[in-house]
Parts: sequence; structure tokens; C-alpha cells
Amino acid sequence: MKFALIFMAEYDKMIAVSVIAAALFLGGYWGPGVDQIPWLGPLYLFLKVLAVLLLMIWMRATLPRFRYDRLMAFGWKILLPLALLNVAVTAVVVVLGG
Repeated sequence: MKFALIFMAEYDKMIAVSVIAAALFLGGYWGPGVDQIPWLGPLYLFLKVLAVLLLMIWMRATLPRFRYDRLMAFGWKILLPLALLNVAVTAVVVVLGG
């Protein structure tokens, strides 16, 4: 029972992240025809959440799990320098572009 609850909580988290991602990055309930037919909004949101959720499940089933030390090394050695480079390039573009 403990394993089932942990597994269910993990999928609940995936649903919550899918709703947040659909609302923030995919336009939420907006879609073609929502101004004329308002009930299409929740349908569009549900379809977007379902698409993000299926993508997350697909990635989880396809890709291998990363070891914690490899993930930390990737974050510190690759992602952090890329983020700092992104900040520097953006600052130069903002200053020069004016």
C-alpha cells in the first residue's frame, strides 16, 4: 500500500506539472474559436494537459534514469556555464541594442 501511494503521488505531481506547463507555456484555455464557443476553453486546456502528460510519460518510459552524481555534474559543469553565458550574451545584446 505504501508503494501504491508513493506511485500515485508521483503521477499526481506529473498531472500538476502538466497543468502548470499548459497554463504558462501553451496558452492555457485559449485556442481557435474560444471567443465564439466558450465551452471549448476547458476542452483545449484538457487536451493540452493530456498532451504534456503523455509527453512526460513517454520520456520517462523511453529514457534511462540518470544517476544523482551524473545529474549534479551535468548541472554544475554544463548547465551553469551555459546559463552564465546566456546572461552575458543577453546583457551585451541589451546594451548594444539599446
